[in-house]
Amino acid sequence: MLFIANVNIYTLDPKKPNASNILIDHGEVIALDAEPADLTIRGVERLDLGGQTILPGFTDAHIHLEQYALGLAKVDCETASRHECIQRVAVRARTTPAGEWILGHGWNQNNWEEGFGTAADLDAVSQEHPIYLTAKSLHAGWANSLALRLANITASTADPLGGRIGRDLHGQPDGILFEGAMDLLKAAIPETSPENTAQAIRSAQSELWRQGLTGVHDFDRRRCFIALQQLRDAGQLALRVLKSVPIEDLPHAIAIGLRSGFGDDILHIGGVKAFADGALGPRTAAMYQPYEDEPQNRGMLLLDKEEITEYGRLAVANGFSLAVHAIGDLANHEVLDAYTGIRQFERENRIDPYRHRIEHVQIIHPQDAGRLAELHVTASMQPIHATSDMPMADRFWGERARYSYAWQTQQQVGARLAFGSDAPVESPNPFWGLHAAITRQRPDGSPGPQGWYPEQRLSLLDTLRAYTLGPAYLANMENRLGKLAPGFLADLIVLDSDIFACTPEQIRDLRPTATMVAGKWVYQA
Repeated sequence: MLFIANVNIYTLDPKKPNASNILIDHGEVIALDAEPADLTIRGVERLDLGGQTILPGFTDAHIHLEQYALGLAKVDCETASRHECIQRVAVRARTTPAGEWILGHGWNQNNWEEGFGTAADLDAVSQEHPIYLTAKSLHAGWANSLALRLANITASTADPLGGRIGRDLHGQPDGILFEGAMDLLKAAIPETSPENTAQAIRSAQSELWRQGLTGVHDFDRRRCFIALQQLRDAGQLALRVLKSVPIEDLPHAIAIGLRSGFGDDILHIGGVKAFADGALGPRTAAMYQPYEDEPQNRGMLLLDKEEITEYGRLAVANGFSLAVHAIGDLANHEVLDAYTGIRQFERENRIDPYRHRIEHVQIIHPQDAGRLAELHVTASMQPIHATSDMPMADRFWGERARYSYAWQTQQQVGARLAFGSDAPVESPNPFWGLHAAITRQRPDGSPGPQGWYPEQRLSLLDTLRAYTLGPAYLANMENRLGKLAPGFLADLIVLDSDIFACTPEQIRDLRPTATMVAGKWVYQA
C-alpha cells in the first residue's frame, strides 16, 4: 500500500476535483484526502512529494504503435528542405551494407520549396540500396529506382484500387506512390518479425512513459497485435492498449468469435478500423469542392456511405464498434450518413448502441457539424495536426479552413472528444498537443498571439479531459480509468509544476518527473 502526501492532485473527477494526498493499493486508488485512521494498516509506504502536482495518466487515442516504435530507428526525413532530407539518407547509406533497405519517415513536400522528390534524387544517393521514405502523413511514399524494381512497379503497372502511382511525362514511375499504391512497395520490404516488433515496442513504451502516456489506442495491424501479446504474456507490457482490428480482417475476427472489449485492463480489443479517404498533405482527402490550386482534384473517396454502412452492420451484428478515418468534408459527410444507417440498424435489431468514432474529423461541412453529437459518435482528433497543417489548410482549402480542426465547435454541440497524436505522423508528446489545443499556435508563436482561427481554442481543463476521460469512454473503461477516484486504476503522472498555474508556453515544455501505471512507478526522472 502506498500513501502519497503533500501533493497537489487534479483528479478530473467533478465530484472531487482536488486532493492533497492519495492512497493506493493493488493497482487501484483506495482513498483521496485519507484520514489518519485510514493509515493504521501495517506496511503502508509513505511518500512525500513536496507539493508537486499529480494528474491522471494521459492516453493517446490514436497512435500507430508499431510504426512509431520501428520509426525510432528510421531516417528522420522531417526537414526544412528536400536537399537536407536527401543528405540525411546519404549519411545513412554510408553506414548501411549494400543491398540492405534504407527506410525513412517524415517528409512533407508542402514544406519544401523544391516540392516532391523523384526516384532519380534518391538514385543519386545510392543505387546499391533500395530506399523507401514514407511521408509525414503516411499517405504517400518516395522510392528509388532499385526499390521500384524490387516491387515490380513499372510503366505497365496499373494503379491499384484506392491508390495512384506517380508518373513522369513518359508514363514511367517517378518514385512517388499515393495511398493504396504504397502497398505495392511495402510488399517488397523484408518483413519485420513479431519478436523484433516486440523489442521495438518495449523500448518505445519507455519513451511514451517519459512523455506522460499511460495508455494508447493502437491502429497498426496483425504483427503489432502479436508483439503486444508476446509482451503481455512476458509481463513486459505496462502500457494500456486498446487494439483495433483492420477492416479487411473483420471476417476472420468474426469467424473466431472475437468482439470489441475482449481482453483485460492492459490489452483488449477495440473497434474495426476503416479508411473513408486519404489525407491533406498529398491532397487525397475527399472534398466537396476541389483543392484551391487543383481545380480537377477533389481527393480520393476510398469508401462511400453504402460500403461503410455494409461494413458497419456486419460489425455491430457481431460485437464490434467502428472507427472510420475521415479527413475531408465529403468523407466526413459520407461517414456520418453511414453512421445514421448503422444506428438505425442497431435500433431495429435491439443492439445496444456501440461507441463508434470518427478518426481525425479534420474538416467538416457546417451543415454536418452537429451530427456527431446527434449520433453519439466520438470525435477522435489530434490537436497537433492543426499547428502542423495550418499552412497547407490555408493553401489547399482556402476559406474552408475555418471549418477545420474544429474542436470547440464539436464540444459546443455536445460531441465527445478524444485526443491523440497519430504518431509517427506527429510527436506523441501530449504536452505539445495540450499547447496546440489551447493556443492554436506553433512553438514560435505563429501565426500570432490569438492563434489560428482562435474561436476553436479549448480550455486547459477541457483538453485534459480529451486526453483522459474521452479515451477511457471509447475503451468502455470510464468507470475504471481517466480520473483519480476510489476504485479507479492508479495510472498517474507527477509534474514539478502546477499545470494550471503555467503559461501555455510553459505547458508545452512540461515533462513528468514520474509516471505510474497500475500503482507501480514505470518511470522516474
